[in-house]
Amino acid sequence: MARITIIAGSNRENATSTQLCRHLQKVLEEMGCKVTLLSLYELPMPFYRPRVASDDTNVGLFIKSLREADGIVLATPDYHGAPSGILKNALDYAGFDEFDGKVVLSVSSAGGAVGVSSLQQLQTIVRNVHGVNCPEWISIGGEQRSFTSDGAPAHDKIRERVARTLNYFVSMVKTFRKL
Repeated sequence: MARITIIAGSNRENATSTQLCRHLQKVLEEMGCKVTLLSLYELPMPFYRPRVASDDTNVGLFIKSLREADGIVLATPDYHGAPSGILKNALDYAGFDEFDGKVVLSVSSAGGAVGVSSLQQLQTIVRNVHGVNCPEWISIGGEQRSFTSDGAPAHDKIRERVARTLNYFVSMVKTFRKL
């Protein structure tokens, strides 16, 4: 059973990126994965300070969840073409020990068109901590950011994209876990 940690990187209650994370969690669990979803809105962390050890409980939970994961999903709202500040701050606490050799799926939600710039920046961060970027990603934008009452994306094409991408992601996670 693949262990997946999802990081919902929004600092807004009921953010569409977090709603998408909840849907990803449901689909991954239906695929037989053990999923931990951490919402940075619910898990605030202090500002990262280099060379200053943090004994913050939330930072400890964040690091532990990443270390125990076989695969990681990083989700962000697209803020001015970049990942959210709280996601970047959280990722600054992590490094090689948390990401080395693990497959990472990048996900974004943008108010306008899909958030390609934020996804590319997440992939750059992952590459620099020796994670393995999933070549697929998920991005919703504009009207695609609506959800049904049961939490699924309202648009068929988004649900299909999620299913196809998660199948690919989980396959990669299982392959890399064996190495």
